[in-house]
Amino acid sequence: MSLRATARIVAAPGGSLPVLESAGPLALRRTRASGPYARVTVVGAMSAPLGGDRLLLEAEVRDGARLLVDSAAATVALPGVDGAPATYDIALTVGAGAELRWLPEQLVSAEGSELRMRTTVELAADARLVLREEQILGRYGERPGTLTSRLTVRRAGRPLFDQELAHGPGAPGGWDGPAVLGGHRATGQLLVVDPDFEQEGANGGKQPTPRLLGEHAVLVPLAGPAALVTAVAPDALALRRALDEGLELLAPR
Repeated sequence: MSLRATARIVAAPGGSLPVLESAGPLALRRTRASGPYARVTVVGAMSAPLGGDRLLLEAEVRDGARLLVDSAAATVALPGVDGAPATYDIALTVGAGAELRWLPEQLVSAEGSELRMRTTVELAADARLVLREEQILGRYGERPGTLTSRLTVRRAGRPLFDQELAHGPGAPGGWDGPAVLGGHRATGQLLVVDPDFEQEGANGGKQPTPRLLGEHAVLVPLAGPAALVTAVAPDALALRRALDEGLELLAPR
C-alpha cells in the first residue's frame, strides 16, 4: 500500500530548530554540527520511496539562520506492487542573510522503479545555497529504474536555474548515449549560490572561471552569483570525489 508523508524543518537564528516534524519514512534528527550551522540528518525509517508513494520534505531557513541538512544513508527508489510511479518533492526556502547547505547522500534508482523527483528552491537576494544531487542508476549488477528529476531555483523571485533530467528505460531515447551519460551509471551536480561572487575582492573579485575537474566533471559560472559543477562517473565513489573537489573550490567550510 502506498503512503503519503510530509516532513518539515524550520531553522531560526542562533541554531534554533523551532519545527522538526518527521513523517512516515522521513525521520528528522538533530545531530551534532561543527561551525555555525544547525544540523539535521534525514534517517530512513522504512523503505521508501516505493511505487505509488507521495513524499514531501520542506525546509525553511529563516532570515539570518544557517542550516546543514544531510542524510544517514542513500535513498533507494524501489518498485511498488502495482507499478505506479512514486513522487518525492523537496521544497526549500532560504531567507535574507540566511544559508542552507543541502548535502544528502545518493539517490539510487533500483531496477523496476519509477520515481519523479522535484526540488524547488526560493532564495532571498542575499541568501546562500550549497546544494548537491547525486544519482546512481541501478544497484550493483542491475539495470536502472526510471528516474525523472527537476531542480528549479529562484532568487529574489526571478529564475536562476531550471533543469530536468530523465534516465532509465522509461526516459526519452539517448539518455545513455555519448552526449549524456556515455555509459556511466553515476551522475550528479553541485549548485552554489553566493552573493560574494559579485563582490570585489571575493573569490578573486569575480565569478569562478570555467574549468574541468578530472576527466568527466566541469565547473561553470551561471548568470547570477552562482556556479554549477556537473559530473558523470562509473560509480558513486568517483562521483563524490569530483563533486567534493568542486565543493572545496566554491564553498569550503
